[in-house]
Amino acid sequence: MHKLLGEENVNITVLVSMGEHPLSRRARRAEQDARAIEIGLNLPDAQLQVMHAGAANNEHTNTVLKDYLGMGLPEIKVFNVPQETDSLTVLTTNLTESSPDIILTGIRAENGESSGMLPYVLAENIDMALVPNITEILSVNKKAGFAELLQALPRGQRRKVRVKLPFVATVDMAAQAPRQSAFGAAMRGKITVVEATSTPTLTGNIGRTSSNEGTTDTGIITNKNTQTDWEITPAQPRPKRLKIVKAKTAADRFKAATAKAQGGAGKVIYDNQEAAEAILKMLKDEKVL
Repeated sequence: MHKLLGEENVNITVLVSMGEHPLSRRARRAEQDARAIEIGLNLPDAQLQVMHAGAANNEHTNTVLKDYLGMGLPEIKVFNVPQETDSLTVLTTNLTESSPDIILTGIRAENGESSGMLPYVLAENIDMALVPNITEILSVNKKAGFAELLQALPRGQRRKVRVKLPFVATVDMAAQAPRQSAFGAAMRGKITVVEATSTPTLTGNIGRTSSNEGTTDTGIITNKNTQTDWEITPAQPRPKRLKIVKAKTAADRFKAATAKAQGGAGKVIYDNQEAAEAILKMLKDEKVL
């Protein structure tokens, strides 16, 4: 049961990213980000704002954003950030100015670098506490300045935590599953693009200005100079582990002890050179080397 205490509404900002299906690699809404939106939608009388920093006016991006809008969102604000620039800077600038009470994100992106560091660096930049792996917002008392959250722990355990406002929280996969995306709601929703410009260094000033007409915003972001120097190569297959029988129950241990030995291809090699060659061949066959 969600409770919203106090006279003022709570401002919640959800940061969303482009998801990717693990098998087909097709673009989709990110599972954790969609759960973060579900938490915001289930909180009564909360003012929910959804943001995305990435390439705007892209076919795959717009398709995924429409899936988010189909959850019942009236608008998604998109910061047009080129691939070679750092999205963290423009997010830091905007969130510092808007000062939301709660910022929700996924634990990590489903594609790209997927380091999981963005929530931590963002919380440090805007001087907010970070609560990892939440599953639910139980209550918010804006007048008293605190919120009660449900945090996911290993082995299915839960812990209720109390944190001061404002704060950043990452949403665990154990949170409530997101609602399905409705086509009508997706068509009614609006995508507002915020143009961003880049500066040559990471240490430059950051800011955000609005046009006189109020229809175009500008965020100053910085180039990811470090990433441009990286050398990206295809991932190599990891070494294959040797087969190890693990008996979890007494029945499995009894079966392993009484099972008939299989194989019979072993041999005794007395010559050191031949033994080394046989071991090397076995390791290559098992793709360890």
